[in-house]
Formats: sequence, C-alpha cells, structure tokens
Amino acid sequence: MPKVPIQLVLNGEERAEFVDSGATLLKVIRDKLGDTSPKGGCHQGTCGACSVEIDGELKLSCLVLAETCGGADVSTVSSLSSDGVLHPLQRAFMENFAAQCGFCTPGMIMAAKSLLDRIPDPTRDDVIEAISGNICRCTGYEPIIQAILTAARANSLTAA
Repeated sequence: MPKVPIQLVLNGEERAEFVDSGATLLKVIRDKLGDTSPKGGCHQGTCGACSVEIDGELKLSCLVLAETCGGADVSTVSSLSSDGVLHPLQRAFMENFAAQCGFCTPGMIMAAKSLLDRIPDPTRDDVIEAISGNICRCTGYEPIIQAILTAARANSLTAA
C-alpha cells in the first residue's frame, strides 16, 4: 500500500507523518500519532466515539481519510485540559456522573464542545440534538445532558 505524506496540527502541535493511502484519520491519530482519546467503536460512523474537530467542525474520524487532512487543525478531547486543569465540560461530566464505562465520553465531550462553541446557552433540546449522533449504553443519557447544561451555565456565569 502506498504511503502518503501528511502534515497537520494535532491538539496545537504540528505533526508530519507518512500514512497508508486510505487510512482513516482515527487510525492515524491513535496508531501513528499516539493520541488514544478518540475511540474506535463502530468504524462506520454511527456511534460517535471517534468524534474530533477538524478546522473547528465536528467530524467522525473513522469516516475521514487522513490524506484529506493535510494542513488541517485537528482537536481531540486531549486538547481540552491544560496543565492538569480540566475543561469545564470535563469537570461537569465528572461532577454529574456522566461517564460510567467512559468509552463514549471523548466523543460526547467533543460533540458538547462543538455545541457550546456555537450556542453558549443551549436549551435541553439543543443538547439532545447535538449528542444525537453519539451512542451511550451506560448512562441513559440524562447525566450527560445535565453535565452539558451545567457546563453551559458555568461558562455563562464566568462570562458575565
């Protein structure tokens, strides 16, 4: 299989790699670039566990060819905490018991971040719509919805 050179920014760090033609971004992020936070669930775009932001847009990394990401800015959930300080969404997920097995959590948090970047004060329906592409088999979704709404309220209080 031919190798293709790509350069991208992953979580703020410039990276260059030779990747197999046809390799998914998920495979490259996990296996070549060493960030195992996006999870490989279904590998067909139905579970949301592999959600990342590419140039600020939420994408399913299992459906994106790595070779199409040359020059892109890619962010995973690993980019959210800094110097040991959790992002408000990560803290809200923890405080609201929104992560049980944790497999869906990176994708859920990335979907929530994408929502809050677009709509800082979302309604419950906005949250439900934003996470509708993510499957969770443990929580029943209610703790996740509450965590996202809690993080939105915390952000609006700090912005005021």
